[in-house]
Amino acid sequence: MKRRMIHINEEKCNGCGLCAAACHEGAIGMADGKAKLLREDYCDGLGDCLPVCPTGAITFEEREAPAYDHAAVQAAKEKSVSKPLPCGCPGTQSKQIIRQTESVPGPVESGSMLSQWPVQIKLVPVNAPYFDGADLLIAADCTAYAYGGFHQKFMRGRVTLIGCPKLDEGDYAEKLTDIIMQNNIHSVTVVRMEVPCCGGIENAVKNALQASGKFLPWHVVVVSTDGRILSE
Repeated sequence: MKRRMIHINEEKCNGCGLCAAACHEGAIGMADGKAKLLREDYCDGLGDCLPVCPTGAITFEEREAPAYDHAAVQAAKEKSVSKPLPCGCPGTQSKQIIRQTESVPGPVESGSMLSQWPVQIKLVPVNAPYFDGADLLIAADCTAYAYGGFHQKFMRGRVTLIGCPKLDEGDYAEKLTDIIMQNNIHSVTVVRMEVPCCGGIENAVKNALQASGKFLPWHVVVVSTDGRILSE
């Protein structure tokens, strides 16, 4: 039968895996670093994968294909509940979380303000779509535990990246430079602890901003080990 199907241009695909994460039917997977339509009978032709692709590698086409098999899709979902996703570790799958934060009257202390996944600097894709027009929060991971109102004060309305310069290997500067250079970032907020080793994350951001050649508004907030804001 002839029906609407997705087509993946492998030359344009950058291997980010966002389409595989967005495909609720499990039709798309990753192979050899590229997204592939693994099962034509799993593709419902609705195109949830299209808007998340940062390179425009996915389009619709009308062509001969087997009918959509809803029963097979449901059975596969039940079997794969505990299996890793086709593109690797489930924890590294990117997804954008849409929240109607503007409609919430006043602060919601228990509400999560996380707007994307993953949050680790080393795991986040450089060209993730949520970076377009983003106000970036780059935080030492201990700050969220030290400061009680972290979600409301710092994460609300921002894309959040976290790391620990003492425990993580390597320097974040190169990755952050790529993110700033290749995306339309509006501003950068750095939240660090008062301890000296936490200066590594501040220096990485400073070096990344300089290397990017962009002039962005940025500021640094320092949190004490007992949860007070020392400077901002």
